[in-house]
Amino acid sequence: MCGIAGIFAYLDVAPAVDRDELARMNARMAPRGPDGSGDWFSADRRIGFAHRRLAIIDLSERGAQPMHSADGTLTITFNGEIYNYRKLKAELEAKGLSFRSDSDTEVLLQLYADRGPAMVEALRGMFAFALWDSRTRRLLLVRDPLGIKPLYYADDGWTIRFASQAKALLAGGAVSRDPDPAGIVGFHLFGSVPDPFTVWRGIRAVPAGSTILVDAAGPEAPRVYYNVAHSLGQRALVRRAGATSIGAADARRQLSAAVHDSVRHHLVADVPVAVFLSAGLDSGTLLGTMAELGARETLAVTLSFAEFKGDRHDEAPLAAEIAARYGARHVVRTVDRAEFERDLPAILDAMDMPTIDGINTWFVAKAAHEAGIKVALSGLGADECFGGYPSFADVPRSVHLMRSFRFIPGLGALVRRVLSSAIASGARLHPKSAGVLQYGGNWAGAYLLRRSVFMPWELDGLLDPVLVAEGLRRLAPLSHIAAVLQSGRPLGDFDRVAAMETSLYMRNQLLRDADWAGMAHSIEIRVPYVDPFFLAALPPGDVLAAIKAKEAVADVPQPPLPEASRNRSKTGFVTPVGRWMRDASGAGNGATGDVTFSNASRAWALRVWQAGWTGSAAA
Repeated sequence: MCGIAGIFAYLDVAPAVDRDELARMNARMAPRGPDGSGDWFSADRRIGFAHRRLAIIDLSERGAQPMHSADGTLTITFNGEIYNYRKLKAELEAKGLSFRSDSDTEVLLQLYADRGPAMVEALRGMFAFALWDSRTRRLLLVRDPLGIKPLYYADDGWTIRFASQAKALLAGGAVSRDPDPAGIVGFHLFGSVPDPFTVWRGIRAVPAGSTILVDAAGPEAPRVYYNVAHSLGQRALVRRAGATSIGAADARRQLSAAVHDSVRHHLVADVPVAVFLSAGLDSGTLLGTMAELGARETLAVTLSFAEFKGDRHDEAPLAAEIAARYGARHVVRTVDRAEFERDLPAILDAMDMPTIDGINTWFVAKAAHEAGIKVALSGLGADECFGGYPSFADVPRSVHLMRSFRFIPGLGALVRRVLSSAIASGARLHPKSAGVLQYGGNWAGAYLLRRSVFMPWELDGLLDPVLVAEGLRRLAPLSHIAAVLQSGRPLGDFDRVAAMETSLYMRNQLLRDADWAGMAHSIEIRVPYVDPFFLAALPPGDVLAAIKAKEAVADVPQPPLPEASRNRSKTGFVTPVGRWMRDASGAGNGATGDVTFSNASRAWALRVWQAGWTGSAAA
């Protein structure tokens, strides 16, 4: 896990690469790589790479980056881990290729030499990398299938710049800070900025599961090599093509085998691997599976909050029982409001783009760093593939109940305007309720209702109406959501919601937050439930729903998780940020604009935005 950056002056008339600019970009990412820093520039100064290293695989200097092929024609700067690199290395060695290191980085170089850009389809892991081929004078930018690792770029028509953090691009000093209305509107709608937008007009994200080739003519359009909805549809298609249906017992065995296989791959490291342990089923299953696979004395880190002591949100007591069951060393880190307020400036500085989440990850990663850990497994992603969110029931129910009203022209918009007026006059209704008829009868609209922080018609009261109009036009939120359902395969209700949650909420919020909050403390967060190989090995969505996979996962490790963990009501890995903000406001119902602090997500979104994202404060 590392930080990468680079500059490619692809037009002949573009200025040569500025070494100082690249150095500033690299320095902005220092926490991502405390174990080393390196750079490389081509002889003609048309391209330069930089790298910050967090050494996890091959801790020797042979794993340092940027790394070159033996013949010097290929150069790579790589962020991430390739979990199947030993298998790929053996295949390449069988073809007569030789290696100078034990790193997964060198495997990427050799694999590209053997297969070209198609190499990405063989990789199992989390990764973002840039590879320069001096023979073709082409730059290849790559991002992993599910978007675990970020990669941003800025193209001014002469030169392309890329980095693991958007703020690193800004730190170089050559990228415009002009705001992007689409990203700003997206944040206020979703609580995170939807890929490929950012809050800066000149910066874009390389789409998950995509590659971008850059040559003398500039960057080509992203080439998609992995699509979540297509993968889920393909999984269901394989099942329908089978001669027999899957019984519950077989489905549970298939689930167990998939979890064991994914955890085994995610333990590949030359340093100890810890686990972020809550009181829930997902992280407990990871710990139990680690123990079953032979991991001993695993460090389990649990986050606790002073305000939650003794209530149902306190993760520590049950987490301690799970840790003891599987022989883990248990560390409980307690956080209070005073520490949150002390850390808030650093949190906002590390936050690469605005988000309403990530506070829990910040503090649990901080605790892991204090314990001397570099790598930790997280249960992130389990709810998306096992149907653990209320949206798996709420969204299909809304679509099926409200679908018929879609055929009455203008009715939904009329009801929304009437109810919005009533809410503005003091009616005790949630603002979203006004849009149920207008939005609830289709998949994209129902999902927006379920996941949004604010709804589109509320934004004029929060932002410049001109900015809102342009942002809604460019983002087209309903079309943006609907696009992730395009698979070429029929999807059932479960898989439709899984595709949206995975491609939107998980990718744009949970994974991005895990990256910036973990790397701020030099912690590599691995996510065994977020793996296309794992997803492909699971039973189809309707089968997962039938066996109640969210509960069935408790039986994966042997011995299974304790009954207390199974019977605990789902609370999520939460923080008392809402309570802290109410206390800071001096009133239980203090207001900012037209939005009260009774809605913690809305209040936190406004607090984050007030940090000044398109100015210098947050950037």
